Amino acid sequence: MPVFMTQFSYTPEAWANLMKNPEDRAAVVSKMLKKAGGRLIAHHYCFGDYDGFSIYEAPNAGEALACVLAGVARGHIKQSKTTELFDMEEMITALRKADTIKLKAPKG
Repeated sequence: MPVFMTQFSYTPEAWANLMKNPEDRAAVVSKMLKKAGGRLIAHHYCFGDYDGFSIYEAPNAGEALACVLAGVARGHIKQSKTTELFDMEEMITALRKADTIKLKAPKG
């Protein structure tokens, strides 16, 4: 099953609500992903440009997109970025395939 990473940043209002009523957001995200046929692998918070990220499996990019849209539609996420991830086997396969595809370089 394809694996995705969604990085997210909360609004100041979302942080204020979480400070007043702390909750396990990983459980909420996991439940949402299960409804879409996916599975949460990891949910972490971090320093940097984003407040946190989730790594998860989804049946396809459309289901991953639906989950991201469901998350941001509530208004508590001010920014998100989703990336499809590839394991080493997928990368090796792609590298071998890329070696068989020829692209003509632009003329200089």
